[in-house]
Amino acid sequence: MKIDRLNWSILACLQKNARQSNTAIGKHVGISSAAVGERIKKMEDAGVIDGYFTQISHTNAGYQLQAIITIRAFMGKLKPFLLKVQSYKEVVNCYRVTGNENIVMEVVLKNQKHLESFIDELIVYGETKTQIVLSQVVGNNPVRP
Repeated sequence: MKIDRLNWSILACLQKNARQSNTAIGKHVGISSAAVGERIKKMEDAGVIDGYFTQISHTNAGYQLQAIITIRAFMGKLKPFLLKVQSYKEVVNCYRVTGNENIVMEVVLKNQKHLESFIDELIVYGETKTQIVLSQVVGNNPVRP
């Protein structure tokens, strides 16, 4: 599917607020509500838009720490970890990557004690490195043409 500048503008509007009306999006991008609806439907059908979600404030939900944890998996521990990681409620995002570390995770935790016990669970799978997130500089930006 070809994504033109108008579709990129619609996607940017949806990423800011997926609950806004087609009319509001249309006013912003300069086309009718019906045309916005048709373009959104086509992008959904083509898989360009593959879902809508609720963004949660982890801080307001009681998770005061956010961290990036990398793991350099021990021999034979990567596949068991890939199965286990899906059960960790603390993991917001997890990526298998190239380089010395096999795994990069974004996690949210209630406090330092929670972080310590979480790392204790991880170290059976490999060597960990932890970085505490101070602030988010960029997030949820649409891909630009």
